[in-house]
Amino acid sequence: MAGLKSLAKETAIYGVSSILGRFINYLLVPIYTIALPASSGGYGVVTNIYAWVALMLVLLTCGMETGFFRFANKGDNDPMRVYSTTLLSVSIGSLSFILLGLLFLQPIANILGYANHPWYIGMMIIVVALDAIQSIPFAYLRYKKRPIKFAALKLLFIFLNIVFNLIYYIGLKGTEVGYAFFFNLLGTVIVMLCMVQEFRGFAYVLDKQLLKKMLRYSLPLLVLGIAGILNQVADKIIFRFVYPDEKEAIVQLGIYGAASKIAMIMAMFTQAFRFAYEPFVFGKSKDENSREMYAHAMKFFIIFTLLAFLAVMFYMDVLRYIIGTGYWEGLKVVPIVMVAEIFMGIYFNLSFWYKLIDETKWGAYFSLTGCTILILMNVLLIPKYSYMACAWAGFTGYGVAMLLSYFVGQKKYPIQYDLKAIGMYVFIAAVLYLLAEYTPIENIYLRLGYRTILLFLFVSYIVKHDLPLKQIPIINRLIHK
Repeated sequence: MAGLKSLAKETAIYGVSSILGRFINYLLVPIYTIALPASSGGYGVVTNIYAWVALMLVLLTCGMETGFFRFANKGDNDPMRVYSTTLLSVSIGSLSFILLGLLFLQPIANILGYANHPWYIGMMIIVVALDAIQSIPFAYLRYKKRPIKFAALKLLFIFLNIVFNLIYYIGLKGTEVGYAFFFNLLGTVIVMLCMVQEFRGFAYVLDKQLLKKMLRYSLPLLVLGIAGILNQVADKIIFRFVYPDEKEAIVQLGIYGAASKIAMIMAMFTQAFRFAYEPFVFGKSKDENSREMYAHAMKFFIIFTLLAFLAVMFYMDVLRYIIGTGYWEGLKVVPIVMVAEIFMGIYFNLSFWYKLIDETKWGAYFSLTGCTILILMNVLLIPKYSYMACAWAGFTGYGVAMLLSYFVGQKKYPIQYDLKAIGMYVFIAAVLYLLAEYTPIENIYLRLGYRTILLFLFVSYIVKHDLPLKQIPIINRLIHK
């Protein structure tokens, strides 16, 4: 259980920084949705371009983050040689991307629908390339178990981005969408300058034989990563191409993008868990009780994501003020998107069986299947159902990938998950959600009070069955005084 305590500690550090960072970053949502009215489509532009950025970032990193963890933890490899090879390979690819992207900037902008604003695309080409390069030093910080510096740099970028946007959009009453991308570029460059220590102090070596091994391991993860990120952003990329009215498409996309931001509270938890879980899994893979720890980790992951789901849905009357009132019509997608995020988190936790046995091709199969379902549903249903099709497509795609990974994984690398306990938590959460949604209480204060009681019941069940208060050090000391 010492391993789980270490995982919990690091998850807490990554989690606090991730949650705090995302919470602060949420300030961008009201800033943009106030400065850029829904009818202007400005937030739709932001949503669409950042979807492309997310996809390109996966392409440029090529799954080398996970490859770095895998090979740095192998006893027959020098970790610094692995780091140098990884950093050089990703940097060469990223700098080439900047050169080609800027060389053909106008044609690219024409294809993406920004012929009149090519530097929207130009700025983000530079940003995504720098982000790809930075991803390797950030992975190195995780490998060296330095979550404080990791968190500090992540928060620095968010703080700078918020301040720049506040000054322009709120202080100066600016309305030009392009400044959102310029401030991102400025913050990224500053963070790069703060990472000087991670770029020096070792010999730069591009070990070609090692690189070949890493690419054989990581390229299937690239397919997996592309499919995975498409599950998250394909709807925002496809929307403009398939919605019947081109002008209205960017408006509807902005509404969907803003409402989905509330559901991203779930993504905060899954991301924080991932940052700590990935090095934890590879580091513990040789332990005799590793599978038991993975099962425990899965159980607690599901418990606390369900708690997060209930908390968000129960306090939606308050959380909706994160976005401008003109975007509230899109809030109906929040529960669907949140459940899809839970499926994604479970799928991520399940995915380690094929990484540990070096059969990463399975991840590509599962993700491609889910991605195909998602894309087909978006293409076929967006013209009729608008952004509701996007929400249900994500739900279905992640759900299918999750189930495939579980059933195949139980044959290839069986882990005895506590399905009975997990099923009970899911059942209780579903019942409490339905009680909250379908109990008519007009007074907002009474409604929030009633839902708080329901949330307390769920927490009480957790405490009684899986997290006794006496196991929490501070409370345990108080009990025994």
